[in-house]
Amino acid sequence: MSTLARLIGTVLGVGHIHPAPGTWGSLIALPWAWLLHVLGGFPLLLIALVVAFVKGWWATGIMTRGSDDHDPSEIVVDEVVGQWIALLPLSYAAWSRGIDILAMWPGWIAAFLLFRLFDITKPGPVGWADQRGDALGVMLDDVIAGVFAALGVLALAALYHGVIA
Repeated sequence: MSTLARLIGTVLGVGHIHPAPGTWGSLIALPWAWLLHVLGGFPLLLIALVVAFVKGWWATGIMTRGSDDHDPSEIVVDEVVGQWIALLPLSYAAWSRGIDILAMWPGWIAAFLLFRLFDITKPGPVGWADQRGDALGVMLDDVIAGVFAALGVLALAALYHGVIA
């Protein structure tokens, strides 16, 4: 197996932390998202997300080739991608309005908790993607969980800010 694929798939070894490597993968995504946002705002986070998805898909394919386990727990690059998707509404709002992204700390907590909830419970299309049994499914279930979490973050922000009465 390619060393590069293993480094990407396990996010530099984070996937080997137990218990709950997926949660550790989601946690490590938070400071990296902050750094990307500080360095280049929403556009850089979005570009990094697309690059991470493509490299993660490739690495997952290499790491699972010839294995019966299509989604080994040490692969956590998918959690990073999904967590970054969950944070996109916060990054966009901070970037477009000139707000310090850390001032949105309740949104960060909501994004993390909602993403973990949807990633673990795998409702509807999240479960469908997970059941694909291939590298794309490994990535897509977290992408969809991230989209669900991002929508949840938007809904909670709307409630908090009085948009939904």
